[in-house]
Amino acid sequence: MARNNNKDRKKRALPVCLGLLLLVLTGLTGISAPLSIEAAEPPGRATAQSNFDIVITGARIIDPESGFDFTGANIGLTGSKISSITFDAISAPITIDATGLVASPGFVDILSYNPNSYGSWYKIADGVTTNLAMHGGALYPKSWYSRYSRKENRPPVNFGAGYFYNSARLSLGIGPYNKATPEQITKLIKKAKAGLASGALAIGISIEYAPAMSYEEIHAMGRVAAEAGVPVFFHLRHSDMEVPGTNIDALVEVISMGLDTGAAIHIDHLNSTGGTFSIDDSLAIIETAKEAGLDITACTYPYPFWATYLNSARFSKGWQSRFRITYADLQLGGTKEMLTPDSFKKYQQLGKLAVAYAIPENEVATALSSPLVMLGSDGMLSSSLNHHPRAAGAYSRTLGLYAREKGTISLIDALKKMTIMPVKRLEARSPALAQKGRLQVGRDADIVLFNPETIIDRATVEKPNRYSTGIEYVIVNGQITKDPKGLKRKVRAGQPIRSDIK
Repeated sequence: MARNNNKDRKKRALPVCLGLLLLVLTGLTGISAPLSIEAAEPPGRATAQSNFDIVITGARIIDPESGFDFTGANIGLTGSKISSITFDAISAPITIDATGLVASPGFVDILSYNPNSYGSWYKIADGVTTNLAMHGGALYPKSWYSRYSRKENRPPVNFGAGYFYNSARLSLGIGPYNKATPEQITKLIKKAKAGLASGALAIGISIEYAPAMSYEEIHAMGRVAAEAGVPVFFHLRHSDMEVPGTNIDALVEVISMGLDTGAAIHIDHLNSTGGTFSIDDSLAIIETAKEAGLDITACTYPYPFWATYLNSARFSKGWQSRFRITYADLQLGGTKEMLTPDSFKKYQQLGKLAVAYAIPENEVATALSSPLVMLGSDGMLSSSLNHHPRAAGAYSRTLGLYAREKGTISLIDALKKMTIMPVKRLEARSPALAQKGRLQVGRDADIVLFNPETIIDRATVEKPNRYSTGIEYVIVNGQITKDPKGLKRKVRAGQPIRSDIK
């Protein structure tokens, strides 16, 4: 259930109180404790600290990393940090009464795109405080970070990017239907190393969109990633179970690369690439690879339909049989229009995006239920509105539909998938990201306050620019970016999330 009743709270209170007592008896308080609660005493006493900027009271506080889940403590924010979580009464110039709301770490979208000035606000309204452009990403990360760090471009969300290998291929004149030569691979290795040294968080490779890409190329990028200590994010080669070339083949290809090179692997949107029509088998393969010692994770988005551009390789000859759909299962993003053979050709020439109703609903639930799978939207809205609704509603939909209404996953497991799991995937080489995804003293004050009874997505294929509901407050680096009155569009508190690779 999204919110426990009084009886459930009493059951939960005993183990939590015992845990707090242990912290007090052992002196484990402050930043070093896995659960940073400053006092186990009931509210009412003055705290030694009084210089808070914002105080949050009355919320059900959930920190997915430590498992802390309790109603009754108060949160104090000073500057950009969480400076207190206490049962003492505390005050500040700004006090938020969060009674009936859940306080969680801000959501981290691990599979997004460039934080443009239009779509970033839909991320905020969906509870996302950190937006990572790991699908695609940057060819020149130094310039990318410089662009979004400038005052006129700074987004309301924290921002980071991967190094995009497909763009590097194109920069050398290697088309999607051509292999890189050995000489070109040498140049691509040099480019990738420079990209990581410029702040990129990982290497992103979309094989399906460059179908001639060779295993030698992939292996080379794996060696670069392993040396740098970052993962490789893969949009796999295949998205179906039609031979030749199946999801299983695609998974074996990148798993083999990971085992050969020692590189960590992340599978992008497993529900639509590498897992469609095979989700149980695909998850079993991933679990086996992990048991064999491979550092491997995956992400999903909570929709039974995918979307991409009609002029991409994904819609090459035979797409109907591969995806088990017809023209009538395609809808032009941002409209009510279902496609026909004639309109398909027209929009293909225009490079339009279409939504494909091609993912079994039960496979979405299966992917979400896996402990190896986290949440990633695979979307960033632009003003064209030719988009998938995942760009505006993935997080609220997970919490509202799959956690509360369907009971597919618990509330705390859902929050893990959108906070601490994506952070742990990338934090080893990013000190800035290591401060995210946790509601703990000393961490960054990225906080979402949402109503667990009303949170839900409202974006649709026809209207992808509809804000989610139920998210009452969003705080980014200690600044209120959304409150019940709406978005604070003058607040641009986002900070860069870079790697520390030299």
